[in-house]
Amino acid sequence: MTKKWETYEQVAAYLLNQFAHEFGLDRVEGKQELKGKRSGTTWKIDAKGVREGNEAFVIIECRRYTTSKHNQEQVGGLAYRIIDTGAEKGILVSPLGMQKGAAKVANAENIINVQLDENSTRHEYVLGFLNKIMLGLQDTIQTKEEVHVKIVNDADN
Repeated sequence: MTKKWETYEQVAAYLLNQFAHEFGLDRVEGKQELKGKRSGTTWKIDAKGVREGNEAFVIIECRRYTTSKHNQEQVGGLAYRIIDTGAEKGILVSPLGMQKGAAKVANAENIINVQLDENSTRHEYVLGFLNKIMLGLQDTIQTKEEVHVKIVNDADN
């Protein structure tokens, strides 16, 4: 039986591949290992964003944390993996986003925060990034006159 975090990683990689152009990428590949250029160690990454004709790549980390936002130490670990492997930047996918200190590290180290609902599937999802929201729905939604959407930015929490 596949664990929830494994399914989350697979769905995240699939959806990021569907929206790869939004991140300046040609495609997103799944789980793999990268060799550290500085440390010589091997890093297991959840996914890798690739741009054709360019050796630059993006490390993608997926964490299905449902009780707390990513903290400064966790984002700092991703920042080091980016530096060690020579990646251009990083993408961190999680349901809850980042704490204030983590967001500062992400901003300084070119790490994009992507929020993906913890129960997302390839067809039913809410994906938020770069001031955009992507929705996947199996059912249709019918409106009578108007729809109201309220966007709350909780980056300061």
